[in-house]
Amino acid sequence: MTVAVLDSGVYADHPALKGKVTTGPDYFKDGLKAGDSEWGQHGTAMASDVLKVAPRAKILSVRVIDDKHEEERTQEDLEESFRKGNNPIADGINYAVEHGADVITMSLGSDNLFSSYAEDEAAALAYAARQGVPVLASAGNAGDVLNGASYPAGYAGVIAVAATQQNGTRAEFSTVHTYNDVAAPGVDIISATNTGGYKQGNGTSPACALAAGVVALMKAKNPKLTPAQVNDVLIATTHRPAGGGSALLGYGRINAEAAVKAAVSPPKDETGPVAYKGKEHLATPDGTPKTTHPEMEQEVWLTGLVAAGVGLLSLAGGVLLAWSGRRKPPERTPVMQSQGPFPA
Repeated sequence: MTVAVLDSGVYADHPALKGKVTTGPDYFKDGLKAGDSEWGQHGTAMASDVLKVAPRAKILSVRVIDDKHEEERTQEDLEESFRKGNNPIADGINYAVEHGADVITMSLGSDNLFSSYAEDEAAALAYAARQGVPVLASAGNAGDVLNGASYPAGYAGVIAVAATQQNGTRAEFSTVHTYNDVAAPGVDIISATNTGGYKQGNGTSPACALAAGVVALMKAKNPKLTPAQVNDVLIATTHRPAGGGSALLGYGRINAEAAVKAAVSPPKDETGPVAYKGKEHLATPDGTPKTTHPEMEQEVWLTGLVAAGVGLLSLAGGVLLAWSGRRKPPERTPVMQSQGPFPA
């Protein structure tokens, strides 16, 4: 099976990868090349994680991000890509499908509150689905921060992979979201580096790559598996958490052995393209793109701004009144306390 690793590039001469990597195009277009210290760190790790599970797989490396951002892609990154005249993610998906990928894995995303949905990415994923290529993406590492939605994990049809600790519970960083489908180990994972060595790391990134290895084994067992069947089998065979599926870990941690065995006799795939027969528009079109919101009316946002200002002034006044009413505490002799050693 060929697993397309859409990432920051893969160091093909690493002992864990030698002879198994085909290098595709660099759609990120930042001028970095293989051998540069900032090229291929993350992608090399992800490729090695795939091969831990599916050691006979082939890796197709397509560079669509850089190591500086690793798993996080901001709205600014997306806009910069459009200014260059391309969307690396969409281009990478299309290339992988057209060049024989059996599985596509993307350990990347937009862990921020401003989602990075893009029409051309959604179209590329639809193309992959029509061609029978399952796509996996990391759920995101914002679970202990802002917990923003992450794309491509949030797209319909993508198998979103959350991360677990060694005991099978959710890793504290793993994004909690309704798009989560399944989970895989994501803590203290030893992965290859772009310098020929190994490094320990955490994240939904390795979880996604390990899950992609399982899907490669499933497809090797049954090459006719459709993306919907892959998703259904993974979900049906998970180590189901207490209380059933949830936004924490989706339907649970992947059971690789059970999933590969069940791939031989999957449930019937009842999905398929259906022509839309309704009206062309649900409302009168006003020229607003589908992926953006119309601009807020000036009167509305000015009213909100004034209201917020009044609220802040009221709050400040209340604090001053409360402070002025407090009795002055007796003076104390200052005591110095040790704060411990400063961090390195």
